[in-house]
Amino acid sequence: MNYIDSILNRITMYRVVLYYLIALLVLAGTLGLFHILSYSPFAIGYSVAILIASSWLTNFIFARVWHAVPGTASLYITALILALIVTPVTPGDLMGSLLLALIGVWGMASKYIFAINGKHVFNPAAFAVVVSSLVFMHGASWWVAGNLPLMAVIVLGGLLIVRKIQRFDLFLSFTAASLLTIAFTTNTDPLHAVWTTLIHSSFFFLAFAMLTEPATMPPTRSMRIAYGILVGIWFAPAIHIGSFYFTPELALLLGNVFVYAISPKGRFMLTLTEKNQLAKDTVEFVFAPAIKHSFYPGQYLEWTIPEGKGTDNKGNRRYFTIASSPTEKNLRLAVKTGAQLSSFKQKLMELRAGDTITAAHLAGDFTLPEKESRKVAFIAGGIGVTPFRAMVGSMLDRKQKRDAVLLYSNKTVEEVAYYDVFERARIELGMKTIYALSNDTQTFPGSYAGLIDAELIKREIPDYRERMFYISGPRAMVVAFQKTLHELGLPLSHIKSDYFPGFV
Repeated sequence: MNYIDSILNRITMYRVVLYYLIALLVLAGTLGLFHILSYSPFAIGYSVAILIASSWLTNFIFARVWHAVPGTASLYITALILALIVTPVTPGDLMGSLLLALIGVWGMASKYIFAINGKHVFNPAAFAVVVSSLVFMHGASWWVAGNLPLMAVIVLGGLLIVRKIQRFDLFLSFTAASLLTIAFTTNTDPLHAVWTTLIHSSFFFLAFAMLTEPATMPPTRSMRIAYGILVGIWFAPAIHIGSFYFTPELALLLGNVFVYAISPKGRFMLTLTEKNQLAKDTVEFVFAPAIKHSFYPGQYLEWTIPEGKGTDNKGNRRYFTIASSPTEKNLRLAVKTGAQLSSFKQKLMELRAGDTITAAHLAGDFTLPEKESRKVAFIAGGIGVTPFRAMVGSMLDRKQKRDAVLLYSNKTVEEVAYYDVFERARIELGMKTIYALSNDTQTFPGSYAGLIDAELIKREIPDYRERMFYISGPRAMVVAFQKTLHELGLPLSHIKSDYFPGFV
């Protein structure tokens, strides 16, 4: 798994999903060539071309009209999902071709016309096939699902998506709710009904490719579990209201309505006001939001910059923790820079005061305990210090004297960020901060030459068993400290780690 994670961590979430869909279409076309599947590679390719063309053109027009920053990766993902759930057509089928083009238009329309304050309400692919079903009585056939030759790629690739975004809670809650509901509502043998669902239905593809869409996902773990349960119950084919039976796509749309009702609303515009060199290879961007925002310290946003020439295959969207406190009027974003920058960071560095970007999809459970009396300990590695800057900033502004200790690891003293904030917390709140410098013998008061390890934790935090630990940094570091703390006797319930989709 370490090798798999090392690959996944170099790719954004959107790219993992895109490669997954492409692999399924290529395999389907290959199987069709040998008549193992009913659809020829020509029909599949033609249908993909129509959906991409209609989706791209519609997205281009809507983005211009709404003055929005389009996301190319999400456009292709929607088009390819539609290609896998709507029956392929051939050029001779003129009505089928027109209908397929209209389905692509409806998918993009859900992102603009049927969005509220810039926030997606519905999964675009599910919305498109539901509209097509209501208007033309021609919806999703889910031809990709139930094809045993495709099942290995559907499941294994889907598990990679869930592994990448760390949303097993959503997948498992959906799985448990749907299979239990099917078992208890079927008129046939429950085990046979469950087995048929797993092998011959849209179950896996819906769960992996559509349920996990970030734009329509709840912001916290408890909400994700509730979302998975609700969609899972409505997914069961026997669930109905009178003579009206739910379909997989309709179950997902109903879940989307639930998510919108409980989630932060809208996408908002941010205007750059200043850039600060925080430390060696670390830059902070300060943005003024167009509207007042509310969030919890430690949560993250999806930040989108305008696309242009030179955009690499990782796209123009990234998830980053908000470095500012909710008590501040501006939003702070701190990123690690260096010799080799992604196109996203290059464009970010090119921004000037007055330039704008957009942000949305506020989420994250990496937040402080509600009880201020609960003792906490923070372990940060490099740029992973940003959620702690938000938490400590909130504590300072609200005069909250929490019992908190920060262990902050960097290679050298030049890489330490937000020293002024943590020093102020030491003076005003009595918060203890230990700076671990792994490649630097030059130390200063409060610093330590070496790595953070079990001995340092025991020495600097003698009451560590009484604390809730928060770990933020590179994934390998987070995993290592989870193991260290567990070996020190801390239960998993006392350890929280920072993770957000698309981290690279």
